[in-house]
Amino acid sequence: MSDESRRVVVDTDTAGDDTQALLMAVASDRVSVEAVTIVGGNVEFEYEVENAKYTLQLADAEDVPVYEGARDPLVKDHEFADYVHGEGGLGGDLFPDTDIDSADGYGPDAIVQMARDNPGELTLLCIGPLTNVALACRQEPELNELLDEVWVMGGAVNTLGNDTPSAEYNFWVDPDAAKVVVDELDVTLVDWGVCMEYGAFGPEILDRIDDIDTPFAEFYRTITSHVREFTREQQGIDAVTQPDSLAAALMIAPELRGEVGHYYVDVDEREGMTRGHSLVDENGVLDEEPNTHVVESLDADRFAEMSLAMLRGETPESGL
Repeated sequence: MSDESRRVVVDTDTAGDDTQALLMAVASDRVSVEAVTIVGGNVEFEYEVENAKYTLQLADAEDVPVYEGARDPLVKDHEFADYVHGEGGLGGDLFPDTDIDSADGYGPDAIVQMARDNPGELTLLCIGPLTNVALACRQEPELNELLDEVWVMGGAVNTLGNDTPSAEYNFWVDPDAAKVVVDELDVTLVDWGVCMEYGAFGPEILDRIDDIDTPFAEFYRTITSHVREFTREQQGIDAVTQPDSLAAALMIAPELRGEVGHYYVDVDEREGMTRGHSLVDENGVLDEEPNTHVVESLDADRFAEMSLAMLRGETPESGL
């Protein structure tokens, strides 16, 4: 890992593809993962914590501290996504018990303290509901000035959501937090629509992964079997979706990025049919100042090669 590595905190509700995003960040020569903070979301909180620790253990990165954060959204109740990721979040058959201690302290507090200690140096990679980050904003009003970048996998930019017709899961779980974060932080958004268009692996890539004989590839096959079945049955395509690892790859590799728009973004926090809807004013009709960068296109082939390199045990950027 080079001395120029970007310092990153990964905020995650660890299940399924969250693990691949974490592996990609840990494996990168361009990124130094300073900490992982766990937020309530995909599956039961205790599973999320163990899934993160197991993933770090697999990558020989047990020294990365794992902080337990908010277990519930700021205001609302939510439902788990076991139906997507399998019971426990890793396909339904893997239930790690690492015996690794969590770090002392609360996830949002850790984000604030690291930002204060390293002003302008810390990047947040947010791949779950945004509860921890919103709580950090409330604790430190100058958080935006203290951070380098904030990458968020969330929202559905003028497209169907993956949880409801109106909303992507991370924004749906805690829309109140998502509203705070896009309002108060300079976010780069990787939404569900761009993930489906550029980040889903079909049979050709999955066959190549089947030919890789490493612990990382075996782990990938374990955690994606349930997701592939769900995607085939619910969305009508034979593919595995990769939203979180796509966000990680885009953070790591600027050469992966295509068009990036700058728009006014807001989130509907109200309960009801539009809960979690991400309003993205692409046409500028609201006369509001743009507040969010939105990734609109990327090099899908390069992303696949980065993922394959990581699964082979190489640095992801070696696939570029």
